[in-house]
Amino acid sequence: MPAKRVSEIDLIVAEMTSNLFKYSDDGEILAGLFLNDGAPYLEVICIDNGPGIINLSKMMQDGVSTTSTLGHGLGSMKRLSDVFEIYSQPGWGTIVLSRVYSDAGKHQAGRYDLLIRPIVVSKPGEQVSGDGFVYKKTDKYIKLMLADGLGHGPEANKAINEAAAAFRVFPDFSPTETLRFIHHAIKKTRGAVINVVGYDITAKRWSSTGIGNIFLRMQSPGNFKNHMSYNGIVGHNIPNTMNEQSYLAEQFNQLIMCSDGIKTRIETNKYPLIHKYDLTILAAAIYKDHARRNDDMSVIVAKVK
Repeated sequence: MPAKRVSEIDLIVAEMTSNLFKYSDDGEILAGLFLNDGAPYLEVICIDNGPGIINLSKMMQDGVSTTSTLGHGLGSMKRLSDVFEIYSQPGWGTIVLSRVYSDAGKHQAGRYDLLIRPIVVSKPGEQVSGDGFVYKKTDKYIKLMLADGLGHGPEANKAINEAAAAFRVFPDFSPTETLRFIHHAIKKTRGAVINVVGYDITAKRWSSTGIGNIFLRMQSPGNFKNHMSYNGIVGHNIPNTMNEQSYLAEQFNQLIMCSDGIKTRIETNKYPLIHKYDLTILAAAIYKDHARRNDDMSVIVAKVK
C-alpha cells in the first residue's frame, strides 16, 4: 500500500482503540488482508460489549462526544475508509467495520455474482489457525470450502493448507468429487472436517457436501434450512456413497458457514435490520455472540447478488 494509505490506517486503528478503551469494559480488534481478485484490501473490525450507541447518526457528526474529547473519531474513520459501517444495539454493544483498499479506485471493480465475507480467527495463544477458508471462481461457477483441521496449531494448519492446495487444483464443479480428491491428497496429515459448497452461476443453484461438524445454514429473509453433513474425517475415513444436497438461490440466497469453534444456536432475528449492512457485520455479530474462544473460530457469510 502507498505510505499515505498506511498513515490513514494508522489513524483509523488509533481511533478504534481509543473508543474501545473509553467506552467498553472488553472487546477486540480483528484485522485481515484480502487479495480480492487483484483489488487487495485491509479489513479492520472493532467489536465491543459496551453499552451500545443510541443515536448513531448524531454520534457520526464531528464535534459530538460523550466524553471530553474533540469528537472527531467516528467521522474521521468514515472519511479515511473506503467502506465504513457501524452496527450497534443498546445493551448489546457495537461493531465498527473499516475496509481500506490498496487502490481506492478499484474497490468497485469486477463483476461479483456472489459476495463472500469470511472471518477466520485462530485459537487464543496460537500463531496459526487450524481453520481455513478458500474459494475458487470460474465463468460457470463459484466454489467455497471451509475446513477445520483436527485439533489446532501447526499440524491442524498443515492439514487445512494441503486441503486448500488440493481444492484449488481440482478442475470440476462437484462438491462430492472435490471432497474425494482432497481426501486422497491429505492422507499424510491429521485430517480435517470439511464442507464444500458450489454455486452454479447459470442455473442459480447451490450444491453442497459436508463431512464432519462444519455448520452450514442456507437462508433467505423468511426461511432457512440447516445442511446435514456425513460422519467421517477427510484424509482418514469418508463414506463410500455421498449425495450432494441442492438449493435454489431463489429460495435460499444466502449461506452461513461456521467451524465448531462457533456455537451454532444462531438466531439472526436477534440483529434488527442487519440485512441492510455489509455481510461482514453479520459475520462479526455471530462471532461476537457465539465464539467459544477455546478453539479456532470461523464464520463465513455469502450472498447471491
